[in-house]
Amino acid sequence: MKRTVRSERSRRSGGRGFTLIELLVAIAILAVIAALSWRGLYQIIRGRQTITNAMEDERVFAQLFDQMRIDAHHAATDEESGQAAISAAGGMLQIVREMVLPGSAPRLQVVRYRVSNGRVIRYASPPLGNLNDLRGALRGGEGNGWTAIPLMGGVGAISARLYVPKVGWTTQMKDVPSAITENDNNLKVPQVGNAPLPRSVTGLEVSIGARSLTRPVVRVFLVGE
Repeated sequence: MKRTVRSERSRRSGGRGFTLIELLVAIAILAVIAALSWRGLYQIIRGRQTITNAMEDERVFAQLFDQMRIDAHHAATDEESGQAAISAAGGMLQIVREMVLPGSAPRLQVVRYRVSNGRVIRYASPPLGNLNDLRGALRGGEGNGWTAIPLMGGVGAISARLYVPKVGWTTQMKDVPSAITENDNNLKVPQVGNAPLPRSVTGLEVSIGARSLTRPVVRVFLVGE
């Protein structure tokens, strides 16, 4: 009888619930685990967002530079444009390029890259069929018939250097007309009488500075190649 009563008391005491202190300790432990888990999850989300932004920036840069490469590849000669086919001044890059339309004679087109409100915009003239139209497009602004395509945002500045043979890389546009004059004079020498006029600019270096970059991104393109 005593054993039965004692075992019943032991069973009752062994089945008691948690004390308040035990519950508080358990809650504190769960809170610490939850805080650590949230911090780790936040770092993962932040890292993923950083990678996503970097990939998007790389895609936009690739599109911008690929378009510049195409324009430089199709750059007209100095004879066709009546001046240097590529010029860079005042934060603007200008390219006079050849444009082939299906079923029509080749035309010329004036392309300009400018930064407006933090965005690189590519302005392109309509196809130009004669020298007068070309001169008008070179003298004027981006008026009727021009297209404006935003290519990249968050840009602080765009700059360019030109490679002029016998001079090297330069930002001085006065070096380009001098090269054109020298090339023209060389063609008047009898032994090279029928040779085509060499390009005054054979290389283009473009530098893009953006707020998301610690340093500008630089690309080099061949002109007419």
